Amino acid sequence: MAERKKEWYVLRAISGKEAKVKELLDAAIKNTDLGNYVSQVLIPTEKVVTTRNGKRVVKERNLYSGYVFVEADLQGEVMHELRNTTNVIDFLGGRGKGSQPEPLRHSEVMRMLGAADEINDLNDDGFNDFMVGEHVKVTFGPFSGFNGEIVDLDAEKRKLKVEVKIFGRSTPLELEASQVERELAK
Repeated sequence: MAERKKEWYVLRAISGKEAKVKELLDAAIKNTDLGNYVSQVLIPTEKVVTTRNGKRVVKERNLYSGYVFVEADLQGEVMHELRNTTNVIDFLGGRGKGSQPEPLRHSEVMRMLGAADEINDLNDDGFNDFMVGEHVKVTFGPFSGFNGEIVDLDAEKRKLKVEVKIFGRSTPLELEASQVERELAK
């Protein structure tokens, strides 16, 4: 028997339960013959960086709330099993009795996968952009507005050690990359 081509479909899930749906489907793929028909289950997420009380907080947020992407070959009971997974409402585009869900177009799949990859690559807090000896201006915190020079980079803590002059004395500050900006050459 020739293997049929798997296509991407969108499952509508209860908002906030997307991770649970993915967990259930991944378990079913491993432990049942559903793995022969379903190859991937994805929830595209993005990393959101916020500053709370002066500390950088990174959270993951769903790009498409209420949707789970599934690469599957919908033959036999596969569609029924996917539809009847806990917290799944139905397929997107599969309305009405006996209707077949519509697969995503290739361009939509590439955009969805590309967006997920780009966002994962953006785990960039700007730390790697700085070098020892570079002049920077403090933009956040009690020393905002002071100029200084980077004297050390702590890769483990992702911190910069910047020496600024306060009342004519050099004072070391430990800052995050988001708290400083490059000083423009004069």
